[in-house]
Amino acid sequence: MSLTHLDGASVWLKSEPLTAAALRGRVVAVQFWTYSCVNWLRTLPYIRAWHEHYREVVFIGVHAPEFGFEHDLGNVRHAVRELGIEYPVVIDNEFRIWRGFDNHYWPALYLLDGDGRVAFQHFGEEAYDETERAIQALLRIDEDLSRVDASGLAEPADWDALRSPETYLGGTRGEGRTAGEPALNEWSLAGDWSVHEESAALDSASGSIAFRFAARDVNLVLAGEARFTVRLDGEPPGDDHGLDVDASGEGRLSGPRMYQLIRQAGGSVERTAEISFDAPGVRAYVFTFG
Repeated sequence: MSLTHLDGASVWLKSEPLTAAALRGRVVAVQFWTYSCVNWLRTLPYIRAWHEHYREVVFIGVHAPEFGFEHDLGNVRHAVRELGIEYPVVIDNEFRIWRGFDNHYWPALYLLDGDGRVAFQHFGEEAYDETERAIQALLRIDEDLSRVDASGLAEPADWDALRSPETYLGGTRGEGRTAGEPALNEWSLAGDWSVHEESAALDSASGSIAFRFAARDVNLVLAGEARFTVRLDGEPPGDDHGLDVDASGEGRLSGPRMYQLIRQAGGSVERTAEISFDAPGVRAYVFTFG
């Protein structure tokens, strides 16, 4: 595991290419991410806050794509701009840096000391206080921890009540599909759909996906151009709408990314969400919950 794996990376955003030699003597934070991953999105406010506060630390986001559309540099550039990322980002479409770190997770954070050795690592969400204390230890300081606004999309999942797992819709990893009324953690398709390796693709002029879930939040990674409507137990979501849907349940696809469809104001309750689309070409990748 070494910063030398950054050497030779040709595409950097928000920075000129960074090399192991240039980073020698610096504390470096390397985070592996992919922009449609809800687990990474919930860590982003903390990474942004630490980047702003600890200027002695070099933060590097290694973008290693999960889905085909995340290989597209234009899509990553758009995500970096929309999400307010100001620290250096290196594109790792071939997973060369990922393999060099022997990494297996999105997100994953590695803190390296001035000699390039890994002093701390954490996989997934949370452990924010522990991570910031590790940063301070490497800088040999002892300060109050950062105050971070982790609301909206970044609000932590309701882990104690969450009973629905990440669920892929593509043929490679898809499971839970049913031809009838979905039971808990099952999903069904209405309309003419083709199931590809990564996604389910709508071939007809309209179609829908239904999922029976037990969670506060329902998110869905989508691509295509269409308007969509969300129903919760057959009714408009009202106060239970997500950030990408209004109270009537209306939303619009604005590029390939993760869409928050539902955030139940009363917390996690078992219900059925149905998402209807008004145009062909929509691709649905994965449901995630919070």
